[in-house]
Amino acid sequence: MKYLPYKALALARKELYSYSISPAFYGIGVFFLLFTSLWFFYLQRFFSMNTATLRPFFEAFPLVFILVIPVITMKSWAEERKLGSVELLLTMPFSEWDLVLGKFFSSLAVLILFMALTIPVPVSLFPLGFFDAGVILGEYAGTFLLGASATALGLFLSSLSKNQAGAFLGSAVVLLVVMLVSQLAMTFNLPLWLTECLNFISLSFHFESFSKGLIDTRDLAFFILTTALFLFLNTRVLIFRKWR
Repeated sequence: MKYLPYKALALARKELYSYSISPAFYGIGVFFLLFTSLWFFYLQRFFSMNTATLRPFFEAFPLVFILVIPVITMKSWAEERKLGSVELLLTMPFSEWDLVLGKFFSSLAVLILFMALTIPVPVSLFPLGFFDAGVILGEYAGTFLLGASATALGLFLSSLSKNQAGAFLGSAVVLLVVMLVSQLAMTFNLPLWLTECLNFISLSFHFESFSKGLIDTRDLAFFILTTALFLFLNTRVLIFRKWR
Protein backbone atom coordinates (compact mmCIF):
# COMPACT_ATOMS: atom_id res chain seq x y z
CA MET A 1 0.00 0.00 0.00
CA LYS A 2 1.30 3.43 -0.89
CA TYR A 3 2.61 5.41 2.08
CA LEU A 4 0.79 8.69 2.69
CA PRO A 5 2.60 11.06 5.06
CA TYR A 6 -0.53 12.89 6.31
CA LYS A 7 0.13 11.72 9.88
CA ALA A 8 3.70 12.94 9.65
CA LEU A 9 2.50 16.32 8.39
CA ALA A 10 0.03 16.57 11.27
CA LEU A 11 2.86 15.91 13.73
CA ALA A 12 5.01 18.44 11.90
CA ARG A 13 2.36 21.14 12.40
CA LYS A 14 2.33 20.37 16.11
CA GLU A 15 6.10 20.64 16.26
CA LEU A 16 6.10 23.93 14.36
CA TYR A 17 3.71 25.39 16.92
CA SER A 18 6.10 24.39 19.71
CA TYR A 19 8.93 26.12 17.83
CA SER A 20 6.87 29.30 17.46
CA ILE A 21 6.52 29.70 21.24
CA SER A 22 10.16 28.89 21.99
CA PRO A 23 12.55 31.82 22.69
CA ALA A 24 15.42 29.69 21.36
CA PHE A 25 13.75 29.68 17.93
CA TYR A 26 13.91 33.46 17.63
CA GLY A 27 17.35 33.70 19.20
CA ILE A 28 18.95 31.20 16.84
CA GLY A 29 17.17 32.83 13.88
CA VAL A 30 18.72 36.20 14.69
CA PHE A 31 22.12 34.56 15.21
CA PHE A 32 21.84 32.78 11.85
CA LEU A 33 21.11 35.99 9.95
CA LEU A 34 23.74 38.05 11.76
CA PHE A 35 26.46 35.44 11.35
CA THR A 36 25.95 34.94 7.61
CA SER A 37 25.72 38.68 6.96
CA LEU A 38 28.74 39.62 9.06
CA TRP A 39 30.75 36.77 7.56
CA PHE A 40 29.99 37.94 4.03
CA PHE A 41 30.23 41.71 4.33
CA TYR A 42 32.92 42.12 7.00
CA LEU A 43 35.03 38.98 7.34
CA GLN A 44 35.05 38.19 3.60
CA ARG A 45 35.02 41.91 2.67
CA PHE A 46 32.60 41.58 -0.22
CA PHE A 47 32.83 45.23 -1.26
CA SER A 48 36.62 44.94 -1.55
CA MET A 49 36.49 41.87 -3.79
CA ASN A 50 35.30 43.74 -6.88
CA THR A 51 33.76 40.47 -8.08
CA ALA A 52 30.08 39.70 -8.57
CA THR A 53 29.98 36.41 -6.70
CA LEU A 54 28.08 35.11 -3.68
CA ARG A 55 30.33 32.12 -3.11
CA PRO A 56 31.85 33.57 0.13
CA PHE A 57 28.30 34.10 1.42
CA PHE A 58 27.33 30.46 0.94
CA GLU A 59 30.63 29.23 2.37
CA ALA A 60 29.37 30.48 5.75
CA PHE A 61 26.48 28.01 5.85
CA PRO A 62 28.46 24.87 6.78
CA LEU A 63 29.97 26.82 9.69
CA VAL A 64 26.76 28.36 11.00
CA PHE A 65 24.94 25.02 10.72
CA ILE A 66 27.31 23.62 13.35
CA LEU A 67 25.42 25.64 15.97
CA VAL A 68 22.06 26.25 14.32
CA ILE A 69 21.17 22.62 13.56
CA PRO A 70 21.77 21.39 17.15
CA VAL A 71 19.55 24.14 18.53
CA ILE A 72 16.75 23.22 16.10
CA THR A 73 16.96 19.46 16.70
CA MET A 74 18.08 19.16 20.34
CA LYS A 75 14.61 19.09 21.87
CA SER A 76 12.96 16.95 19.21
CA TRP A 77 13.58 13.59 20.89
CA ALA A 78 15.69 14.40 23.96
CA GLU A 79 12.93 16.50 25.52
CA GLU A 80 10.31 13.86 24.70
CA ARG A 81 12.48 11.28 26.41
CA LYS A 82 13.12 13.49 29.44
CA LEU A 83 9.40 14.20 29.93
CA GLY A 84 8.45 10.58 29.26
CA SER A 85 6.14 11.58 26.41
CA VAL A 86 8.07 9.48 23.90
CA GLU A 87 6.45 6.37 25.39
CA LEU A 88 3.05 7.97 24.84
CA LEU A 89 3.90 8.73 21.22
CA LEU A 90 4.97 5.14 20.64
CA THR A 91 1.59 3.87 21.88
CA MET A 92 -0.38 6.13 19.52
CA PRO A 93 -1.48 4.97 16.04
CA PHE A 94 1.61 6.33 14.33
CA SER A 95 4.33 4.32 12.68
CA GLU A 96 7.97 4.99 13.50
CA TRP A 97 8.34 6.63 10.10
CA ASP A 98 5.39 8.93 10.86
CA LEU A 99 7.08 10.11 14.03
CA VAL A 100 10.53 10.52 12.50
CA LEU A 101 9.29 12.28 9.37
CA GLY A 102 7.06 14.55 11.45
CA LYS A 103 10.08 15.71 13.46
CA PHE A 104 12.18 15.96 10.30
CA PHE A 105 9.65 17.98 8.30
CA SER A 106 9.17 20.49 11.13
CA SER A 107 12.91 20.95 11.73
CA LEU A 108 13.55 21.28 8.00
CA ALA A 109 10.73 23.81 7.68
CA VAL A 110 12.40 25.98 10.33
CA LEU A 111 15.71 25.75 8.48
CA ILE A 112 14.04 26.64 5.17
CA LEU A 113 12.49 29.69 6.86
CA PHE A 114 15.91 30.84 8.06
CA MET A 115 17.34 30.32 4.56
CA ALA A 116 14.46 32.26 3.00
CA LEU A 117 15.21 35.19 5.29
CA THR A 118 18.68 35.45 3.70
CA ILE A 119 17.25 36.02 0.20
CA PRO A 120 17.24 39.84 0.63
CA VAL A 121 21.06 39.71 0.77
CA PRO A 122 21.60 38.57 -2.85
CA VAL A 123 18.57 40.53 -4.06
CA SER A 124 19.96 43.77 -2.61
CA LEU A 125 23.26 43.19 -4.44
CA PHE A 126 21.81 42.60 -7.91
CA PRO A 127 22.05 46.30 -8.90
CA LEU A 128 25.79 46.28 -8.11
CA GLY A 129 26.81 43.77 -10.79
CA PHE A 130 25.86 40.82 -12.93
CA PHE A 131 25.03 37.83 -10.73
CA ASP A 132 24.17 34.53 -12.41
CA ALA A 133 20.71 33.56 -11.12
CA GLY A 134 21.31 29.92 -12.06
CA VAL A 135 24.45 29.80 -9.93
CA ILE A 136 22.61 31.31 -6.97
CA LEU A 137 19.79 28.76 -7.30
CA GLY A 138 22.38 25.98 -7.35
CA GLU A 139 23.99 27.41 -4.22
CA TYR A 140 20.64 27.53 -2.41
CA ALA A 141 19.86 23.98 -3.56
CA GLY A 142 23.17 22.80 -2.11
CA THR A 143 22.47 24.65 1.14
CA PHE A 144 19.08 22.93 1.37
CA LEU A 145 20.60 19.48 0.81
CA LEU A 146 23.39 20.16 3.29
CA GLY A 147 20.83 21.32 5.85
CA ALA A 148 18.59 18.29 5.26
CA SER A 149 21.48 15.87 5.83
CA ALA A 150 22.69 17.73 8.92
CA THR A 151 19.15 17.93 10.30
CA ALA A 152 18.63 14.18 9.89
CA LEU A 153 21.94 13.62 11.69
CA GLY A 154 20.94 16.01 14.48
CA LEU A 155 17.60 14.26 14.98
CA PHE A 156 19.30 10.87 15.15
CA LEU A 157 21.73 12.12 17.79
CA SER A 158 18.85 13.72 19.71
CA SER A 159 17.10 10.33 19.81
CA LEU A 160 20.19 8.90 21.54
CA SER A 161 20.38 11.67 24.17
CA LYS A 162 18.64 11.90 27.54
CA ASN A 163 18.33 15.69 27.68
CA GLN A 164 18.59 18.79 25.51
CA ALA A 165 22.06 19.78 26.73
CA GLY A 166 23.49 16.39 25.81
CA ALA A 167 21.72 16.47 22.45
CA PHE A 168 23.07 19.95 21.69
CA LEU A 169 26.65 19.17 22.67
CA GLY A 170 26.67 15.81 20.91
CA SER A 171 25.23 17.24 17.71
CA ALA A 172 27.53 20.27 17.76
CA VAL A 173 30.65 18.12 18.21
CA VAL A 174 29.67 15.60 15.52
CA LEU A 175 28.68 18.33 13.07
CA LEU A 176 31.94 20.15 13.79
CA VAL A 177 33.82 17.00 12.83
CA VAL A 178 31.85 16.12 9.70
CA MET A 179 31.86 19.73 8.51
CA LEU A 180 35.55 20.47 9.01
CA VAL A 181 37.27 17.09 8.76
CA SER A 182 38.16 17.73 5.13
CA GLN A 183 40.30 20.65 6.28
CA LEU A 184 42.74 18.13 7.77
CA ALA A 185 43.52 16.88 4.28
CA MET A 186 44.27 20.44 3.17
CA THR A 187 46.35 21.28 6.23
CA PHE A 188 48.42 18.14 6.59
CA ASN A 189 50.21 15.98 4.05
CA LEU A 190 48.11 12.85 4.55
CA PRO A 191 48.17 9.65 2.48
CA LEU A 192 45.88 9.72 -0.52
CA TRP A 193 43.60 6.96 0.78
CA LEU A 194 43.14 8.77 4.10
CA THR A 195 42.46 12.06 2.36
CA GLU A 196 39.77 10.42 0.22
CA CYS A 197 38.17 8.85 3.29
CA LEU A 198 38.09 12.17 5.17
CA ASN A 199 36.66 13.97 2.15
CA PHE A 200 34.01 11.29 1.70
CA ILE A 201 32.55 11.71 5.20
CA SER A 202 32.84 15.51 5.14
CA LEU A 203 29.56 17.32 4.52
CA SER A 204 31.34 20.56 3.64
CA PHE A 205 33.48 18.78 1.02
CA HIS A 206 30.35 17.58 -0.80
CA PHE A 207 28.93 21.09 -0.50
CA GLU A 208 31.87 22.72 -2.30
CA SER A 209 30.58 22.05 -5.82
CA PHE A 210 27.19 23.52 -4.87
CA SER A 211 28.86 26.62 -3.39
CA LYS A 212 30.27 27.22 -6.88
CA GLY A 213 26.82 26.88 -8.41
CA LEU A 214 27.59 23.42 -9.82
CA ILE A 215 25.34 20.40 -9.27
CA ASP A 216 27.43 17.23 -9.08
CA THR A 217 25.25 14.11 -9.15
CA ARG A 218 27.70 12.34 -6.83
CA ASP A 219 27.30 15.02 -4.17
CA LEU A 220 23.55 15.11 -4.78
CA ALA A 221 23.34 11.35 -4.22
CA PHE A 222 25.52 11.63 -1.11
CA PHE A 223 23.22 14.13 0.59
CA ILE A 224 20.07 12.20 -0.32
CA LEU A 225 21.50 8.88 0.87
CA THR A 226 22.92 10.25 4.12
CA THR A 227 19.62 11.96 4.91
CA ALA A 228 17.73 8.71 4.31
CA LEU A 229 20.31 6.74 6.33
CA PHE A 230 20.06 8.91 9.45
CA LEU A 231 16.26 8.96 9.26
CA PHE A 232 16.28 5.16 9.00
CA LEU A 233 18.62 4.88 12.00
CA ASN A 234 16.27 7.17 13.90
CA THR A 235 13.38 4.75 13.29
CA ARG A 236 15.56 1.86 14.50
CA VAL A 237 16.17 3.71 17.77
CA LEU A 238 12.42 4.16 18.24
CA ILE A 239 11.74 0.48 17.51
CA PHE A 240 14.39 -0.50 20.05
CA ARG A 241 12.77 1.74 22.69
CA LYS A 242 9.32 0.45 21.83
CA TRP A 243 10.20 -3.20 22.32
CA ARG A 244 12.81 -2.80 25.02
